[in-house]
Amino acid sequence: MNKSELIEAIAQEADISKAAAAKALDGMMNAVTNALKKGDTVTLVGFGTFYVGERAERQGRNPKTGEPLTIAAAKTPKFRAGKALKDAL
Repeated sequence: MNKSELIEAIAQEADISKAAAAKALDGMMNAVTNALKKGDTVTLVGFGTFYVGERAERQGRNPKTGEPLTIAAAKTPKFRAGKALKDAL
């Protein structure tokens, strides 16, 4: 399912226009993004939790030359599914 299909599904489920569903989805994605930027977690009970994971600095290898290199530490967005979502699957 892509974004436009998700917008259509939200519009049908909530009985609202596609424009309103698109605006709501964009607002939700912006709110989650801004919370994660601040280092907060976003918990949707039953659905899951969005949080920021830390990846440590590590050694890698240039695939072309085989030369070792250092890959910098990074913060990555992660999602942990909630019980209701797991049970639904």
